Formats: sequence, C-alpha cells, structure tokens
Amino acid sequence: MNRNNSRLAYRIYSRKEIEKYQRKIDLFGYGKSYDATIFLNIRLLTSAFLFFMILYIFELGYVLAPILTVLYYYFFPYFVIDRKLQKRSDKLDNDAMYFFEVMTLSVETGRNLKTALELTANTVDSELSDEFKQTLKEVRYGKSLNEALDDLKRRIPSDTINNIILNISQSNIFGNSIIETMYNQIDYIRDRQIMRAKASISKVPLKVSVISVLFYIPLIMLLILSPVIIEYFS
Repeated sequence: MNRNNSRLAYRIYSRKEIEKYQRKIDLFGYGKSYDATIFLNIRLLTSAFLFFMILYIFELGYVLAPILTVLYYYFFPYFVIDRKLQKRSDKLDNDAMYFFEVMTLSVETGRNLKTALELTANTVDSELSDEFKQTLKEVRYGKSLNEALDDLKRRIPSDTINNIILNISQSNIFGNSIIETMYNQIDYIRDRQIMRAKASISKVPLKVSVISVLFYIPLIMLLILSPVIIEYFS
C-alpha cells in the first residue's frame, strides 16, 4: 500500500481498527496475509452495494436495507476471517503433535535446537512445517533464531503452539534442556485431541435427535394417519 492510500485509509478507519484486523490477517500465515485496509475497503464497498441492491429490489427495501446491511457488516469479519482462522488453528493443532514429536526425538539424539528444527521441517510435510521452514529461511537471511520465532508466533493462531514456541525460545536463550517440557506439551496436545474427539462424539445423539424430529417422526405420523386421511378424502 502506497503512502497516499495509507493516509486515506487512516482517515476512513481508526488506527486501532486497522491494526486489530492486520493482526488477525497475519495469522493466516506467510504468503497468505494481505493489507487490512483491503479487507476493510471490501467490507465497506460490498455493504454499500448490498444496501442499494436491497433498496432497489424489494418494496420494503427502505426497512430491510438498513437491517440486513448492518447484519452483513457486523458478521462479515466472522465468515471471512474468524471462522477460517479457527479452522487453521485446528489444522495446526493436528499437525503439532507429530511435528514436535519428531523434533523432540531429534534433540534427544544429540542435535542442537536449530539443527533439530531444520531436520524436522525438511522431514515432516505439513502446514506447520511450512511455517517453520519460513522461520529458518529468515534465520539464514540474517535474523536471530529468537527474532524469527517471535515473528512465527504472529503467524500462528493456536495458543498451544505459541506456548511451545515460547518454550523453544527460552531453551535457545538459556541453553536448558527442552526434552521434558516438550513431552509434557505433546501429552497436553494429545489429551486435547482426545477431549475434542469425545466432544464431537457426544454431539452425535443430539444431531440424530434433530434429524429424527425433522424427518422421521413426520414420516411415521404420515404413515399412521394415512388410512384416516385416505378415508376422509374418499
């Protein structure tokens, strides 16, 4: 974004709002983030388009347009950013257990932390591995490992993974062993995945009940009452 567009954006939107959405957009990862003002401009323009379209199409557009436009404007960030970030967070959490298990085993064999990260990133094929590859690339370009890890945390929407990254940074600074801490974190990730699976299973009876109420019960009632209905209309 050039300087003139930047100045115009800060006249339309508050700095706090731009920074808020920029932090969220950065969580999509390297190569997938974009300028927050683009998002804000799209939301504003599509909201205006929706307003005038409803106003033109419907007879009660002067009533519906303000209501639907406000709802659209309010929920737009949820569907475009928040919902996708939650899916990315879940995916990274699923990648994390195997990635950090391999990394911990590499450290146990006597490799230093940086070498273990390089070996793991080149061995494991996952979205989390791609993020660490970018981090290691930044180290090769001149950043310190801790600086690159701090930048990595800004691209990761998972608190669990960011806590592990913090432990890796502290181990790199103080030189202490990270093996026991990593195994504790891996156990925590495993327990979370088990709890998440149990929560999904526990929702199955409710979904089945809803389907039964909506489809099966009316069908059964129709079968039971069909003789009465046929006799009534015959």
